[in-house]
Amino acid sequence: MNTQAHDLPGWRGGWLNRLIARPGFQSWASRFPLTRARARSDGAALFEVVQGFVQSQVLMALVELDIFRRLRGGPLSAAQLGHACDVPEARMQVLLQAAAALNLLKRKRDRYALARKGAALMGVPGLEAMIRHHKAFYTDLSDPVALLRGPEKTELSQFWPYVFGGDVPDAEATIYSDLMAQSQRLVAEDTLRAVSLNGIERLLDVGGGTGAFLEAAGRSSPDLQMTLFDLPPVVPDATERFAAAGQADRVEIIAGSFRQEPLPTGADAISLIRVLYDHADATVEDLLAKAYDALPAGGRLIISEPMGGGARPERAGDIYFAFYTMAMQTGRARSAEEIGAFVKAAGFEEIRSPAPARAYVTRVLTARKPS
Repeated sequence: MNTQAHDLPGWRGGWLNRLIARPGFQSWASRFPLTRARARSDGAALFEVVQGFVQSQVLMALVELDIFRRLRGGPLSAAQLGHACDVPEARMQVLLQAAAALNLLKRKRDRYALARKGAALMGVPGLEAMIRHHKAFYTDLSDPVALLRGPEKTELSQFWPYVFGGDVPDAEATIYSDLMAQSQRLVAEDTLRAVSLNGIERLLDVGGGTGAFLEAAGRSSPDLQMTLFDLPPVVPDATERFAAAGQADRVEIIAGSFRQEPLPTGADAISLIRVLYDHADATVEDLLAKAYDALPAGGRLIISEPMGGGARPERAGDIYFAFYTMAMQTGRARSAEEIGAFVKAAGFEEIRSPAPARAYVTRVLTARKPS
């Protein structure tokens, strides 16, 4: 049973799939010595999919109740944590057992302590904020068929109103800019590992929020001059960020919308960090055309965002980010090949996309304007 059904050509694969789909065959395969290991492995994997939503809600409860931070000082019992969180001891015990089963906590007799994964979760910038933010996403996923059919309005689209090109209240801009800034620390880290900024004199970051990526780029390249172009409400926080980082004299902040205005000129490289997947194809085509026009001959384009796997589907891009962008009601998780086609149509060449270090964080695609 080492050969997968999808590896078999034509009718052979279909015949095998029909056989595997029979309950009687599954019962037999789970007992037969030559097939039982594979049958049990497949069954366990399917159950992981079935219980996935429950696991995510366990994680949500742990974050909402601040369990990980409560355990930083040492192990605590279900009674102690239940009292601190106003949760009955028996139910707190259920949560802690589930966390231990997920290897987020570890049980020490009648007390629970942080496991390595739980400790690591606190060390990932923005992860806890993103988990809390998932409440809106989970609401949209409560009826996945309705989501697939295209509802008039979703919870997630109300959280990210900027993607529709409308005015964004300052308070909302602050919320999503802070969330993106926290998550972009990891994105910046992986992007700068994959891309050399050598030879670039000025980098224009489009849609960069409060400047998390530019700040990281500035630290990695001390002589780099930078320009940030984003919506007016993010300018005060961006100004404060670069001042605190000691980079104010190296950064020009220009307020504007790439949907409505041309991009600033004068940079020899443009970065689009987690921008394209927020927008529809027509907006992407227009933005890439504007990037081409704003760059000088030989100018470089840097795109970094989670991507789908295309002909070889992969979990982060084709599950999480594909449905997330669907719930946003605009944009989509595109494969590197799809993005490359848009980039090529805009006139760029030397299009490259190396294998990502962490596909669930980001993947990079670079290109150059012909000299």
